[in-house]
Amino acid sequence: MQLPVRRLSLGTMAAYGFGQTAEGIKNAAFNTFVLFYYQQVVGVSGTLTGIALAIALCFDAVTDPLAGAISDKAMTRWGRRHPFMLAAAIPLSIAFFFLFNPPEGLSEIGSFLWLVFFAVLVRGAMTFYHIPHLALGAEMAMDYNQRSTLFAFSTLFSLGGGVVTGFLAYTLFFPTTPEYSPGLLNPAGYVNFSATFAIAMAISIAACVFGTRREIPHLRQPITIVPFGVTRMLREIGEAFRNRSFRALFFGMMLGTMILSIEAVLSPFMGLHFWEFTTEQLALLPLVAMVGLLLSLPLTPIVTRILDKKLSLIVPAALAIINGNILIILRLLDVPWFPTNESPWMLPLVMVTTFITSTIAPVIFTSINSMFADIADEHELDTGERREGIIYAARAFCLKATGAGGVMLGGIIIDLISFPRGAPAGSVDPSTVWQLGLLQGPATSIFSFCGLLLYARYRLNRARHAEILTELERRRAAAED
Repeated sequence: MQLPVRRLSLGTMAAYGFGQTAEGIKNAAFNTFVLFYYQQVVGVSGTLTGIALAIALCFDAVTDPLAGAISDKAMTRWGRRHPFMLAAAIPLSIAFFFLFNPPEGLSEIGSFLWLVFFAVLVRGAMTFYHIPHLALGAEMAMDYNQRSTLFAFSTLFSLGGGVVTGFLAYTLFFPTTPEYSPGLLNPAGYVNFSATFAIAMAISIAACVFGTRREIPHLRQPITIVPFGVTRMLREIGEAFRNRSFRALFFGMMLGTMILSIEAVLSPFMGLHFWEFTTEQLALLPLVAMVGLLLSLPLTPIVTRILDKKLSLIVPAALAIINGNILIILRLLDVPWFPTNESPWMLPLVMVTTFITSTIAPVIFTSINSMFADIADEHELDTGERREGIIYAARAFCLKATGAGGVMLGGIIIDLISFPRGAPAGSVDPSTVWQLGLLQGPATSIFSFCGLLLYARYRLNRARHAEILTELERRRAAAED
């Protein structure tokens, strides 16, 4: 029989979730605006921009497991995770601001090096916040169902942070003007954009740290404490990959995240040139997405209870892939009854698909994060050590590696289809726009469906997790005696 576990208050879960806003802002900036800014405004080629972001990933190959392993082994009066989270706030904000503010007069190579340097700093600072933050969630919420609720808050604020970033960017910082159409070509807008969201990320992190500090005395401590070492860290990473469920999620996420990153890079090009929206029209899409995100918060725990976590990942993911392709395919096939871009129906149709995706997406990401937390419990049962940091470091590296790879491929795609730099609205060759839609939609979605097959190999469920927790409690009781 499973012993009762401590449950979290609503305020604690909200504070934890709010901390994920910082990552949502960073993701929106990297996935949507960085490549567009450097390729269209600064004048760096899409390929070089993609390579710069991939170089930053190489540093994450070190910092991700390092942050996870060090925080796993840390023993302070403020817990294992909170000191690292708080220390990351200021460096992250400063680096983010300078990322979008290179000095005037730099050559293309100089701008490339500037991007490399500050992309590395942003990613590195985010790592030392994000990895301990994810691990903290697994430590705080031990209840199988409440984990889904906690990570639903986290997912809501992560996606919400990205949505708000997009809305404010299009409305406040990059409005359409006679001089700049689309408004994203305005270099002056990036100064206020970067300053505003640098401050917002620092506030998000501080609120999370102070809002969850009351849980520090109640966090589950490792049964055994071992010192940090590089050799041990590498061995622990290898042991994580021996877990079948971990491998299923890890490699499934690799495919899915790669495609999402490519699509995110192409997204502003799609909105401005494939659908021919203005930045003011594009600003409406984040508002619709926010409504979907709010509806998803009560929906997510219900879905995970009914379907359990594996199906709560696979079924919504399949629906999201199909939903994201419908309108693009109809336009590519030039179906006679489908509205043209000049039709007043076009924007509402895109808004509907945006609403559906934003309602479904939190269920997907919540299920993934909660499943990794369950894997951490199974891993403790197998190894005798709690390694949430290593588990989530590997997860984060998967996202960053494939995300950076997706950004690099997106930049290469922009160059391969010969998309012009600084292109005003309506000036791009129709064949180039058609190729853009093909690569954003059906061509890449084939790989997303392959990722679903990998998720099917995940084997933990509610009953098995209850057995794991019961055995862990028995071991802890025996160790205390």
